Parts: sequence; C-alpha cells; structure tokens
Amino acid sequence: MDICPKCGLPKQACVCEEIAKSEQRIQVSTVKRAFGKPTTLVSGIGEGVNIKEIAKDLKQVLACGGTVKNNIVELQGDHRKRIKPILVNLGFSEESISD
Repeated sequence: MDICPKCGLPKQACVCEEIAKSEQRIQVSTVKRAFGKPTTLVSGIGEGVNIKEIAKDLKQVLACGGTVKNNIVELQGDHRKRIKPILVNLGFSEESISD
C-alpha cells in the first residue's frame, strides 16, 4: 500500500489535492489575440493541483481548444460566463473564483 508523503494517509484516502483546490485563488479573464479572436485565461491554479488535467476537463466540457502555458490555462473563445460552474463541479470553491 502506498502512503502519501504530504498527509501520511494511504493514496486511496489522500485529501491533499482537495485541500489544495480549496486554497486556490482563480482569476478568469479574456484577451483579444490575433485577428480579434477572444481567448479565455484561467490563472491562479497553483501547486498541488494537476493543471493539465483541469485544462483537459475544461476543454472537453466547453468543446474548445486550448493549452497550458506558464501555469495559465488558455481556452479558445470567450467562456467567462460558463467556466465558473464547471470549476465548482471540478472541486474548486465558488468564493475562490473571480471574474
């Protein structure tokens, strides 16, 4: 049986990622890129959370393309209104997400 080095619990009962998700301060914004196309930026997802897995889930639910650069999730299109409930479903607290 594997033991988590952070919390000392077995890997199946590890709560480190859940605790890390509740401590995040996530900022959602949009910028205009080449040819006036909007891009949604999700920043503030830090240590203890698998940011690539979060980006993958966001792209799948929003049906858009995107990438992770410098710990910022970049999504193609303007998704500011739709992204907050998705992040809450992924385990982040609603108070920690600002637009």
